[in-house]
Amino acid sequence: VAERLRSILRYLHRTDRTAIDLSPHVIAPLLYAYEGVPSILERDQIAAVLRVAGQDKTPIGLRDHAILQLLATYGLRSSEIRNLRIEDIDWRAEAIRIRHTKTRACSYLPLMAPVGEAVLAYLRAGRPETDAREVFIRTRAPYRKLGMLASAVRRRLHDAGVEPPGKSGPHIFRHARAVEMLRSAVPQKIIGDMLGHRSAESTAPYLKLAIEDLRDIALCVPGREVRS
Repeated sequence: VAERLRSILRYLHRTDRTAIDLSPHVIAPLLYAYEGVPSILERDQIAAVLRVAGQDKTPIGLRDHAILQLLATYGLRSSEIRNLRIEDIDWRAEAIRIRHTKTRACSYLPLMAPVGEAVLAYLRAGRPETDAREVFIRTRAPYRKLGMLASAVRRRLHDAGVEPPGKSGPHIFRHARAVEMLRSAVPQKIIGDMLGHRSAESTAPYLKLAIEDLRDIALCVPGREVRS
């Protein structure tokens, strides 16, 4: 907005509609790196959402529970879940292949028991019969790949009585998973690989969300009193 206003003011000065160029006097708000990183869900909140969603045995409930397990366990992007295909799950090897949408790379992750059980329950009793290869399908015809996940996630958060501050889409599970790994001292490179980040800079914003942990390892400067 500030740059557009400067352009207008420069134009007005060039066309002699203002006596002086006022564009240098437009000051943009100061933005800090990673200032817009959203809040996260805590472990007990995630457990509550999974527990309540797991009680819904309807086709939609089975689907949503499987999606939430994937979000909470692996911190996947919404598009990565929607693009997950039947052949991406190797039941014998207990592994799952994730196609990262931003890097176009693939990750092979262990198929954790809660995830496998939730996905299998959906495939057996919730997924419509269709030739589509995507795991998650619309519940109404035409039976094709599921669309956005935001409304389903918001509905399940509401059902569990969880009200996160700020946005409440699928990404809050991704942020929560990243911070949980940081708190467990998982190397930043491994976190980035699991989340499908292009570079370490993409993982850096999550350090802000774990700032309370950084305070615990702050070093005392000899000869000085550290005040909180």
